[in-house]
Amino acid sequence: MLDVALELFSHRGYGATSVREIADAARVSTGSVYHHFPDKESIFRTLLDDYWLITESKRFPFNRALTTTRFPDNIEQLGFAARDSVREYRQYMALIYVDVIEFDGTHIRKFYSEMSQRFGKFFEDRGEAEAIQAQLRPGVSPVSALLLTTRLFFNYFMLEILFNVPQPFGKESSQMVVEIADMVRNGISDRSR
Repeated sequence: MLDVALELFSHRGYGATSVREIADAARVSTGSVYHHFPDKESIFRTLLDDYWLITESKRFPFNRALTTTRFPDNIEQLGFAARDSVREYRQYMALIYVDVIEFDGTHIRKFYSEMSQRFGKFFEDRGEAEAIQAQLRPGVSPVSALLLTTRLFFNYFMLEILFNVPQPFGKESSQMVVEIADMVRNGISDRSR
């Protein structure tokens, strides 16, 4: 049922998908759907909760890249891992936009508002915060740097993969990963002026 609901919600939206359509596509009765879920929104919430769990697990390509080498040495790896994460979990990521459009972001607010705390805990658990801080400019927090890097890469690949915009910056994605990583590392201004 959840796989079918994910397919329908991610392609048609929440409002355009009925419980009857979920039941029919899953080849179960409507009563069976209601036996497991009290209403359609609880199905939607369950899918988002499943995605949050995935994003915290080793299954998520971005997490694997984050744990193989230390940030900020792994910025390019994080870029390619963001691409792989969007490819693999495209339907779940589409639910984020469904939530924004149809629920005013009600379900995803907590996920995004807690992201900095999760990254902070990640650095703390690994005992890397001081070593990472030593690689950054004074005043730049490791958590903020990782959040910025994460958002840049995920937003880029959501455009390319989720919204099907070929070369959204006019270049191949592998070239853009290298360029974005360079801009994150070195900034965009010529400091010699």
